[in-house]
Amino acid sequence: MHSNMSYMWQDFNIKTFPAETIVYRDGIFCPELSTLQSVIIDKKYDLPVHLIYIGEIAGENVLNVDLLAENQPVFISVKTINKNPAFLNIFIKNTGKNSEIRGQFILKNESDLKFDVFAGHFSKNTGILLDTKIIGTKGSNSKISGTAQINKNCENCDSDLTFSAILDKDAKTTFSPKQKILSIPKNAKHGASIFETKDIQIQYLRESGLSGAEIENIMREAFVNNSPLF
Repeated sequence: MHSNMSYMWQDFNIKTFPAETIVYRDGIFCPELSTLQSVIIDKKYDLPVHLIYIGEIAGENVLNVDLLAENQPVFISVKTINKNPAFLNIFIKNTGKNSEIRGQFILKNESDLKFDVFAGHFSKNTGILLDTKIIGTKGSNSKISGTAQINKNCENCDSDLTFSAILDKDAKTTFSPKQKILSIPKNAKHGASIFETKDIQIQYLRESGLSGAEIENIMREAFVNNSPLF
């Protein structure tokens, strides 16, 4: 792992760890920060693979992840913001027996965002577990869709496709999670939810002397980190 990746934590709150890395910033591949030069993972590495996709996006953006190696763990960290209309499509294909992909996608939308993720199991005993979080600011519109597919003759797969959102009052979002299960899975879950704060929580934070902007930041951090407000 490159030593100059410490800024990932400082600037983007992305935790790095010893891994083979594939890094995209603002939708552009960064070879100087990557130890691997392709998102086609066709061999087993001693370390896990960490794919990091960060920064500001606009227009159409596509990320294809193809895991061919057996027994290979892969972690995907996506943290983006769009201030202009954007479309982000992530296509994940796992054909590596006993290989697992875990991903957290944090998408801050300040405009119009269309996000679609496909998680396809093409071999037995594969895992794809993805957690997508949307932060919708005032006036934004988010259209979020995803499909988890376990193909024929791909038994004992572990599939989890979860969406959640925290929204300003004027923000809008639609969720469309789907499943296509053609083999008996080990686990197959999907769902969507809206994160809501209670008046008593907001009152408590106000009485603690926090401003409206500080309260908003705390609520978003609690949402992203799955932390209780108090």
